[in-house]
Amino acid sequence: MPVMTKRLKATEALIDRTKPYSVEEAMDIVKKAPPAKFDESVDLSLRLGVDPKHADQMVRGAIVLPHGIGKTVRVAVFAKGEKEREAREAGADVVGAEDLVERIQGGFMDFDSTIATPDLMGQVGRLGKILGPRGLMPNPKMGTVTFDVGRAVREVKAGKVEFRVDKAGNVHVQVGRKSFPQESLVANAMALLEAIVKAKPAASKGVYLRSLTLSTTMGPGIPVDAQRVANQFKKQI
Repeated sequence: MPVMTKRLKATEALIDRTKPYSVEEAMDIVKKAPPAKFDESVDLSLRLGVDPKHADQMVRGAIVLPHGIGKTVRVAVFAKGEKEREAREAGADVVGAEDLVERIQGGFMDFDSTIATPDLMGQVGRLGKILGPRGLMPNPKMGTVTFDVGRAVREVKAGKVEFRVDKAGNVHVQVGRKSFPQESLVANAMALLEAIVKAKPAASKGVYLRSLTLSTTMGPGIPVDAQRVANQFKKQI
């Protein structure tokens, strides 16, 4: 049985396991908990009342968090001509067309996100087996296949995060860093929750937000009152 560290014990002492918390209360515990030796990420995990095996119950989307996630995101853009210039001016880290496809086929993976113009998706499609398993394949539903590459790059750089339900009906998304002001973490979490609520499939019946848990990289999960959150967005569920 693993030994609980002093830091973990101190954090557990702040949590009442007999009750769920509001998002604000859970973030207060995150901020009060003893820090790790690095700036931990703050993550929100949800269990949704959907069956991802059915295409009409898939939950997927993206949102630009109001306060970002505290991470420098390296963006690769598949574009040429005027759109290549537009991507570079917006801050893209690497831009190319067929040459970039070949670099990635050769092992280049020094980026965290990808964007492509629609006219190059025929070439980018050859990278499906490389980018797909890493969640890096450009997707029109995520706004990463677009001719408006400048806006897309700026959004990713500003803290755009994607969410997608896994096979078990769970969603895990980073909402910031522990060093963020508490108000910023709360605003990011609520923005994400609103986006996930809005993404509820029409085919999903019964309770949609089954459970919510807030945690840091090295910290225990803090239960969040899913019913309270659902009531806050009641008109959207």
